[in-house]
Amino acid sequence: MAEVTEADWAGLRAAATEVMSRAYAPYSNFKVGAAGLVDDGRVVVGCNVENAAYGVALCAECGMVSALHAGGGGRLVAVVCVDQHGNTLMACGRCRQLLWENGGPGLLVETVSGIKPMTEVLPDAFGPDDLVSRA
Repeated sequence: MAEVTEADWAGLRAAATEVMSRAYAPYSNFKVGAAGLVDDGRVVVGCNVENAAYGVALCAECGMVSALHAGGGGRLVAVVCVDQHGNTLMACGRCRQLLWENGGPGLLVETVSGIKPMTEVLPDAFGPDDLVSRA
């Protein structure tokens, strides 16, 4: 697994900013990009994709997680999400759950108030272990 110190936060932000430019956001004009470091050293990216039926729009983190699995899987160890200006953007609630599922409690996320583990980004999270322990 990649060490925390190996995360190139500036590189992740640059990758997120680059993919953000390819977002499909004709309705909100709010483009978002996400980039994540995988435990095998790969970087996966995703951008938001809107839809005329607003409820089926895809967040950038959804695209990033799809790229994670399409590229062979693994676990996310560091994630950055940016707005159309390249500024750090906080993941929505749905995406925080998605990040927890694919990175776990130790996943580091760049937030608007600094780099934090998922245990701080989504406290008391429900995850795969709960399906076993609470069955």
